[in-house]
Amino acid sequence: MKRTRTLCAAALLAFSALGASAQILIGQTAGMTGSVAASVNETIGGAQLVIDAANAQGGIHGEKIEVLRMDDGFDVKRASENARVLIEDKKVLALFMSRGTPHSQAIIPWLDKYDVALIGPSTGAMVLHKPLQKHVFNVRATYQREAEKAVQHLLTIGLTRIAVVHVTDSFGADALEGAMTGFAKGKAKPTVTIPADRDKPDYKTIVPAIKGADAQAVVWIGSGVAVVDGIKALRAAGSAAQVVTLSNNASSGFIKQLGDASKGVIVTQVFPNERSLGHPMVKEALALAQAKGQSELSPAALEGFASAKVLVEALRRAGPKPTRARMVAALDGLRGYDLGGGLEVSYSPTDHSGIDFADLSIISDGRFKR
Repeated sequence: MKRTRTLCAAALLAFSALGASAQILIGQTAGMTGSVAASVNETIGGAQLVIDAANAQGGIHGEKIEVLRMDDGFDVKRASENARVLIEDKKVLALFMSRGTPHSQAIIPWLDKYDVALIGPSTGAMVLHKPLQKHVFNVRATYQREAEKAVQHLLTIGLTRIAVVHVTDSFGADALEGAMTGFAKGKAKPTVTIPADRDKPDYKTIVPAIKGADAQAVVWIGSGVAVVDGIKALRAAGSAAQVVTLSNNASSGFIKQLGDASKGVIVTQVFPNERSLGHPMVKEALALAQAKGQSELSPAALEGFASAKVLVEALRRAGPKPTRARMVAALDGLRGYDLGGGLEVSYSPTDHSGIDFADLSIISDGRFKR
């Protein structure tokens, strides 16, 4: 009898250990290398602050969160294939923080086929907001809102000769629409509108067109290194035009890549100033970062932090042993979830918009300043 009891106790301990190591698998495909790697890896760092904190407290309903990350190099076809592997082969519960507009669009068929939620895509594309995408749950504001605000700001400070450079993909078309709304509201028109290839912009054509228009300012719609190289080429050509770019470039890595060309560049923002230490969300994020030996945050890190908070809250509401369908239902039922400081996220079966917050930040002396 004693031996039987010992065996039963051993089996129970083994079962308990197995339960403690159980994991909630979340998938992510994004450009962890390539032109947008700097900001992508900063968003990952911000998201991991939340995930590590949740895991340190025992996980969600006793299960640890593990994010399976696959690098797509900011390539649309690789993003789609990665999503397939994560959903079909790895059996992830949900996808998280894809990067890029056409990349996120390429993932949607897999989401719809398997009833999988995508939480916090790192893109403000209107096509992910309207018409409603059943499985896409946005956290950040739209690019159209950002571009509109950027143009309105330039017009307000008296700059009327404004050029617009935009990538020739769905992201570029989307943000361009917002910029044109800003011009229309200000009863103005762009001095010149210049298309640019996403991967290989022709700066020998773009820069002379900006200079030829005698532009006082440029709204540069593009990503990462392509925008960095464009601004450097513009400065090398002797143009002092004010440059505004969107929040997809709001990272410390983007500033470092710009180097001496960073001074005076404006980047739109979709979250509060990362140096607003009195803001509850910023305060929470910074405390977790400092506990890991990190001295400061970046706008990109805050985006990752906010999106991960939504992910963790949805997991809590989905209950023990969540299914894909229960994750979607939990997100659809999320109402008035406060990320901190009144930044509320609410979803419903007819609205997956997230937060409507947009601001401007000037890069000066290698730092973001409001």
